[in-house]
Parts: sequence; C-alpha cells; structure tokens
Amino acid sequence: MIAALVMFLVVGLVARLLVTGPSPKGCLPTILLGLAGSFLGGFLGYLITGKDLDQGPIQLSGVFGSLIGSILVLLIYRYFATQR
Repeated sequence: MIAALVMFLVVGLVARLLVTGPSPKGCLPTILLGLAGSFLGGFLGYLITGKDLDQGPIQLSGVFGSLIGSILVLLIYRYFATQR
C-alpha cells in the first residue's frame, strides 16, 4: 500500500516535471494524478497488447505505462481547465 502511494507520487511528480505549465499543486493531487495515470496506462496497455501481466505489483513496464497515462491525464486536465 505504501509502496503504491510512493510510486503514484513519483509518477505524478515526473509527469508534472515533463509537462510544463500550470498543474494541480500539492501532495494529494499529485498522488491522484499518478493513480489516474496508472489506471489509464494499464487500460491502454491492455488494449494494445491484449495481455494482463500477473508478475508482481510494480513492474518497469507498468511504471512507464503509468507515466504515459499520467502525462495524458495532465494534458486532459489542462485542456478542460483552460476551457473555463
């Protein structure tokens, strides 16, 4: 549980560093960004490969998928935040 929260935090931080511009600040929004990115990255990975990996909770491919998903979630957030 704690390892997953730390991974979500790190993935969210890296996504915020890679995508410049305004983003939600704070620890909890960053963890939620990493969590949403993990779900999106896992879903996209399943759609692309058609496989669900059962080789442990934290895998290198899962971290990359979470990072890509977090970047996509952050870009979607910024799109809708600027539409107001």
